[in-house]
Amino acid sequence: MPNDENNLILILQGCLNDDRNSQRRLYEQFYGYAMNICLRYSKNREEAVEILNDAFLKIFQNLGKYNPEYPFKGWLRRILINSAIDYYRKNNKSSICQELTPATLPESEEMPLPKLTGEEDLLPVLWKLSPAYRIVFNLFVMEDYTHREIAEMLGIDVRTSRSNLVRAKENIRALMQKKSFKPVNLN
Repeated sequence: MPNDENNLILILQGCLNDDRNSQRRLYEQFYGYAMNICLRYSKNREEAVEILNDAFLKIFQNLGKYNPEYPFKGWLRRILINSAIDYYRKNNKSSICQELTPATLPESEEMPLPKLTGEEDLLPVLWKLSPAYRIVFNLFVMEDYTHREIAEMLGIDVRTSRSNLVRAKENIRALMQKKSFKPVNLN
């Protein structure tokens, strides 16, 4: 592990010096991790690649602000999530505004999701959700943000966040029960 940490420190130092080889190495080292996050927030692979590239541009531009006392992966994750949110604000503003409105709050956000077997992949199901439901679901379920934090990040009401989470879970449950999704080859 110390070799990995030393290697990362050297790569980050190279990136700070605008060394293209170090930037490529950083991109390659974290590509899989970063792409998995971006795929959850996107509706398809092309959109995920666009979010990923925007995030890495921000990473390279703001690397001087990274505090090495904290794990790099956490800082990277935060930029990826914020880049996904920025992408939706920019490209799907009308769909977010229309869908993120508090309606009558469904009965419970504690509705459990169906259990996944080892052969099932949640990604194709997430891709079928509306952008508003997908973002709230990811932030709450996958990233452990509170509804208050989500509301602040997205500029919505806390009740809207709760409502969208419940509706996302309902949609996921319906899609999985119908088995109307097909596994997607991401290669």
